Amino acid sequence: MEQWGVVTGREGQISVDSSAEASSMAQGLRIVRLVADREKLGRQLLGVSQLAVELDMEQSRVSRLAQELCDLGLLERVDRGPFRTGPRFFSLAAALNTGWVREARTELEALVAALGLRARLSVRDGYRVTLVRASSNDAVPGSFVKPGMVTPAWCTGAGRALLWDLDRPALDSLLQDVNYIGIGGPGAAHSTDGVWDLMVRDRGAGFITAAEEFEHDVVELAVPVRDAGGAILASLSVLGSRAGIGPDAAAAAAVLTSAAERLGSRAGAR
Repeated sequence: MEQWGVVTGREGQISVDSSAEASSMAQGLRIVRLVADREKLGRQLLGVSQLAVELDMEQSRVSRLAQELCDLGLLERVDRGPFRTGPRFFSLAAALNTGWVREARTELEALVAALGLRARLSVRDGYRVTLVRASSNDAVPGSFVKPGMVTPAWCTGAGRALLWDLDRPALDSLLQDVNYIGIGGPGAAHSTDGVWDLMVRDRGAGFITAAEEFEHDVVELAVPVRDAGGAILASLSVLGSRAGIGPDAAAAAAVLTSAAERLGSRAGAR
């Protein structure tokens, strides 16, 4: 699917450009979510035109995205009938429904209690980051902050934590097709050189600090979640204002790192 378009935001609110160049992935997730929810609730399944009405999207765009989702196995359709969830949807859900992911909710809420910040668990798909779980204080009505939200890897704390182990050639290869123009907040890197410089800086500190790299007035601290073999499974991050983070980011990062280590140890025991 296509790369997202311009993404801007303020704390608690992320707006995604809905033009033809915007995030097909995000729109595809909306389609899958609607189909899955209706199937789960036993409601009438929908075809292209009905999905378009429900989602307030152009019918031609829904048709194309739905076909791509069928090709991926996330949806299926028999004899041009209504859409239902496909086999790949269930295998993906099973992969994400491991014990450590379920238990991440406890760690996220513990971070809220300890630090007074919002907390997230994310995974990487290429140069995109998908939100898997968020703390209960990390959304407001109408917000895009919910599981399935897609953001860039290079200008978010969660994303750069997921890039932690990449060397410079691997980073160059990953980001070679990225268009940096118009993406991110005032602190975002606008070149791969800039991303690399931030990664080198943060490796020295032992944690990621993303200050206004994606959302205005928001600082994000992040660390990788590793399995017993050291491979990065996910990233754990906390977000807040500069005042909320406070003058000692390292102390908050130490709490975050301990939580990530506990999650990683549970992943090894799944």
